[in-house]
Amino acid sequence: MTKSIVIKEDSIEVAVKVNATITEFDKPYDKAYFEGHYKNAVSLILVAYVDNQPAGYMVSYDKNNDGSFYCWMAGVDPLFRRLGLLNSMMQYLNDWAKNHGYNKLTIKTRNNRREMLSYLVKAGFNFAEVQPHPFIKDNRILLEKVVV
Repeated sequence: MTKSIVIKEDSIEVAVKVNATITEFDKPYDKAYFEGHYKNAVSLILVAYVDNQPAGYMVSYDKNNDGSFYCWMAGVDPLFRRLGLLNSMMQYLNDWAKNHGYNKLTIKTRNNRREMLSYLVKAGFNFAEVQPHPFIKDNRILLEKVVV
């Protein structure tokens, strides 16, 4: 049976609900935590729906005011993985950024987030910087990709 997949701009409340399903995160984040990051910046909140059910989210914003657009947090509910939701949200983000005059996408992940690192490399992101932490698995890795 084919599933209906829709990516759309949505509210932070829906993104917070999906965030609570992401098992890789230490704890679910609340609305105030999210809004504290993108407050006073141009932002984009995407939600991926599968058969009208929220299944993934992406929160991005203009963090550096330098022509880049920062994908701050994203995740897909484990029940809906392997359907291409992250890829669809990334394509939406790329198209949105291009249409709004941005020339680069940036994202930061941790060394221990192997699936995300693998996905980002396959999606054309390049390693730009490593921010060391006391435990190498906690190193933050900044990646970037030219908007096409």
